[in-house]
Amino acid sequence: MFGYLARRLPTAIIVLAVASLLIFSVVRLIPGGPEAALAGPDASPEALAAIRHDLGLDRSFFAQYVTWIGGLLTLDFGQSYQVGGSIGDLITYGLTNTLILTGAALVVALVLAFGLSLAATLWDNRFLNAALTSVNAAAIALPTFVVGTVLILVFGVKLRWLPAGGTPPDGFTDSLQISAQYLLLPALTLGLPAGAMLARFLTESIRTELRQPYVLTARALGVSHSDIILRHALRNALPPTLTALGLTVGALLGGAVLVESIFGWPGLGLLTEEGIFSRDYPLVQVLVLLSVAVFVIIQLLADIAHAWLDPRIRLAGE
Repeated sequence: MFGYLARRLPTAIIVLAVASLLIFSVVRLIPGGPEAALAGPDASPEALAAIRHDLGLDRSFFAQYVTWIGGLLTLDFGQSYQVGGSIGDLITYGLTNTLILTGAALVVALVLAFGLSLAATLWDNRFLNAALTSVNAAAIALPTFVVGTVLILVFGVKLRWLPAGGTPPDGFTDSLQISAQYLLLPALTLGLPAGAMLARFLTESIRTELRQPYVLTARALGVSHSDIILRHALRNALPPTLTALGLTVGALLGGAVLVESIFGWPGLGLLTEEGIFSRDYPLVQVLVLLSVAVFVIIQLLADIAHAWLDPRIRLAGE
């Protein structure tokens, strides 16, 4: 396993290095600049030049890049131009809320995926499969903003069963019941399409396993259909599903940006949106690189879990 990890780590490091250079470059292609946002529309060229000098934006591209990377490696993320405060503190607060939302959405996605997949394979009924396929297709096809808006209108405005947005006023640790009420609608909005995609992938993986020779042997020996699925087919279908799960978690983090805007959730999505509109270079580039790093780490963990479950993967390069 350590040999497999040693082969995968250099690729992840190279991806992060290239991503950091691209992000640093692209952010500076945005029209305008932070000096214009700070000085206002009527600022003189001399005032703009003075602000650029104070911010270090008049230095060469590579000098700015090396300074930025050096700060990241020492966990010094700098200060925000527009939002205000330490970037590290802003990210800590936003990341905590985003991880809570993403974790709840992942639970919804996993419950939906395993429920639909096991129902479709344990009870191989034509009408049940048609109903499950319809639910699955609807969950994938409906846009996130439509699902979120409908849930708010029905459960937050019309029925008033759940809060229409925001976070618990006293924090998530004050009351589990109140926290669950605030989490339910955004977690459902974010988790439904991910769960539907995972359900489709896992169902096909289980059905592929059911066509393998060992299943025919088990049936000939009198093993029940449910035991074959729960004890054998499901376990063998999990390794490729873990790879899909890694991609799904990355998609959840990306989709959280829109869901946070819909429900007024103070996470990294709203923070990124605020940083982009205010041309807050240091904040935006750290947030985007953080998103890439999280995606790379999640994919690396998924690959490691896949290799742990399937020895053929980790031994392939040896």
